[in-house]
Amino acid sequence: MVTSKRGVVDSSALTGWFKSSYSGGDQGECLEVTDNYTSVPVRDSKTPTGPAILFSPGGWSSFVAAVKNGHLTA
Repeated sequence: MVTSKRGVVDSSALTGWFKSSYSGGDQGECLEVTDNYTSVPVRDSKTPTGPAILFSPGGWSSFVAAVKNGHLTA
């Protein structure tokens, strides 16, 4: 598994992925996360062997809160 400070090149090397409950169901805009690590990896569900971005736990919480509060939109 090749990683940098902020990402993983091949996210299939990580385990425990699940689809975010905030992802759209039928439009293909689905995120997957796994919480088995000290960082919170996030990837596009359409490319399971593609990269994942790594959030700090606090950064992920802030991101989710911003989405819930409507501060981030597509």
